[in-house]
Amino acid sequence: MRRALVLFVTMIVVAVGVVFAQVASVGPIPEKELLEGLKAKNLAGVAEAVKQRGVDFDLNPQIEKRLRKAKADDALIELIKNAGPTARAQHAQQAGTQGPQMTKEEAEAFTAVRTELDPDKAIQLASDFAQKFPQSALLTYAYWFEANAFQQKGDVEKVVEYGDKSLESKSDNLMALLLLCNMLPQPQYLKSHEMDKEKQLAQAEDYANRALKLIDQVPRQANETDEQYQKRKASYAAGAHASLGMIHLERSQLSLAGPDKDELAKAETEYKEAVQASERPDPRDYYRLGETYNMEGKLDEAIDAFSKAGDLGQGTMIKTYADQRVEELKKRKAAQASAPSKP
Repeated sequence: MRRALVLFVTMIVVAVGVVFAQVASVGPIPEKELLEGLKAKNLAGVAEAVKQRGVDFDLNPQIEKRLRKAKADDALIELIKNAGPTARAQHAQQAGTQGPQMTKEEAEAFTAVRTELDPDKAIQLASDFAQKFPQSALLTYAYWFEANAFQQKGDVEKVVEYGDKSLESKSDNLMALLLLCNMLPQPQYLKSHEMDKEKQLAQAEDYANRALKLIDQVPRQANETDEQYQKRKASYAAGAHASLGMIHLERSQLSLAGPDKDELAKAETEYKEAVQASERPDPRDYYRLGETYNMEGKLDEAIDAFSKAGDLGQGTMIKTYADQRVEELKKRKAAQASAPSKP
């Protein structure tokens, strides 16, 4: 259960940026946000955001003057003109549908879910939200927050249950995919699914690969530079690659003839991808890379990986475990070096 609680922190770091980017797409963009994006010289990102969300104002000469002063070009001005409330209402009327509108009560209820720190209260709030707003576009995120609340409580079965509900509500919910591909291959979950272990690992692999495809398509935020955008995507990808590393590490131990070398090699590749993709690697990924190297008989590489896990995990149990593994491997290496060679 301890590892599940630690993984909750990792998932929040990986996904918290995504949740606000996706939830933000529910509401139209105010003029101030547009101007901030333009000042950041992110014209392409602003245009993409306008296409996805619309704007919360009707364009008039005064607003147009301010936007052009902020370097909005003719194409963006035309896009904004057709993205205001009046234009959207006209388009909806012409299409014969008005589409669901979020009420103030719904928005406030969701805000209560996502800002609640007590897991028991968060679970109750999410459950209430699902009952009151079963057709809400935010339901998938409410379920995701509920899954994370159960993860804080160490209830892995409920994490997967509500992660599944989140994904059922929105099949391309990147956060739900990252949560599930992370949780399904964890030993504490697989322990109660020994009879269908391979099935669970295959499902986790599918989720991780779907997540990686979606990460490639993540839109740049209006106030985000290209460098920030690339780093954000890389941090999401690191989580998916770490999950793939765990999947292959677990598969390597399914063989009755000893660790599967091909699966270990795949695990090594994925964990290396995870630690290299992130600007701030997760010490647990380095620790598991060390485990992988150890099982492959690569003692020097294992010592290096465990040492990095310890350095990054200062003040945590990872530091303690990693230091122990380093000492064990150094003693083993010394014993091998002093052992008499066979004639």
